[in-house]
Amino acid sequence: MIYTYDKEYDNVFDELVERGYFESATDEDELREKLKNESMTFYCGFDATADSLTVGHLIQIMVMIRMQNYGHKPIALLGGGTTLIGDPSGRSDMRKVMTEERIDNNAERFYSQFQRFLDFGEDAAIVENNKKWLTELKFLEFLRDVGNEFLVGEMLKKDAYKNRMAAGGLTFFEFSYMLLQSYDFLELYRRHNCTLEIGGSDQWSNIIGGVDLVRKKENDKAYGMTFSLLTTADGIKMGKSQKGAVWLDEEKTSPYELFQYMRNVDDRDVTKFLLQLTFLPTEECKKLGSATDAAEINHAKEVLAFEVTKLIHGEEKAKEALDAAKALFAGKGNEDAMPTTEISKADLPIGLLQLMTDVGLTKSNGEARRLIKQGGISIDDEKVSDPSLEVTEDLFKDDKIIIKKGKKNFHRVLLG
Repeated sequence: MIYTYDKEYDNVFDELVERGYFESATDEDELREKLKNESMTFYCGFDATADSLTVGHLIQIMVMIRMQNYGHKPIALLGGGTTLIGDPSGRSDMRKVMTEERIDNNAERFYSQFQRFLDFGEDAAIVENNKKWLTELKFLEFLRDVGNEFLVGEMLKKDAYKNRMAAGGLTFFEFSYMLLQSYDFLELYRRHNCTLEIGGSDQWSNIIGGVDLVRKKENDKAYGMTFSLLTTADGIKMGKSQKGAVWLDEEKTSPYELFQYMRNVDDRDVTKFLLQLTFLPTEECKKLGSATDAAEINHAKEVLAFEVTKLIHGEEKAKEALDAAKALFAGKGNEDAMPTTEISKADLPIGLLQLMTDVGLTKSNGEARRLIKQGGISIDDEKVSDPSLEVTEDLFKDDKIIIKKGKKNFHRVLLG
């Protein structure tokens, strides 16, 4: 599943600006002209901190797709080496140290997911893993050749370090992260003539470090470009649900759950997310997002949810998720894509509080009890008022029940 689309601009830079990705760049005017007139090799790094990418990574992915579609060559850099340390940017605490085995597994999972979006064929996108060169570095040589290009006083002024210092301290372990990421840029320049690094706005300091290191060591011009983080209208990083992260792995977040997550975004975010997370034409995104009538807003959200689910899981599963949503909200369609848990008759009877917690509708029995008392829980459209209700075989019709939390959260329980 490799994505191409009809280009609307003669320059990818203009498209990135118009659709709201662009945040800042080094030598902005010069970079714009190079992106218009040349094919640039660029990279974006992904530390392998989990076994799946999340919705929060979609901005980076969408920018890489768009850049490749305009003839530029992406390098997806897997952070098998840098993940051993952990990026302190945007954090008030130190990341948990992970084993090499787990990091390697996570990096492989990332690569398999990138293959859905980017063309890794001959003379196309490249995947690299910085473990290849970072684990081969010799400490004293690295300090002599790279460390002497960085001034400690200047590094401490960067937000990535300043915030950690204010929060209680920064280890030398973490302090070395900027040097390693900067060295990545130098290494990719030497290996692939990579002259541009892209990343989220929180990576600006690290990107500048790499741009400067290429200039100092190779006497050549390199560039950096950052884009806005994917945040909601309330300024919260997107990609979190009541269950935790919203994953691109359908075993961790089902297509239906992703659809519902996108379907339930704030009205204020619809235009922004249509522009940044879909390939619908710019004017169509703006027209959909400008709706003021409730029915039109709901339609725009449904389009957003469908397009994002299609992007990540393919059109067939997006249609299944749409059908499941219609089955719940319009009384028609296919409910098979609904989040589902199968239990055995031997598990019955089971308290409703425990069942809701087990299937992930609530985080705890206490939350489930509170929701029932507030009238927010129903089984097969019948409101539950008794927190001590026992779920027995008699409640199941055709060996299933559907538990509804509030107006938008559903879970099907099958009796196996």
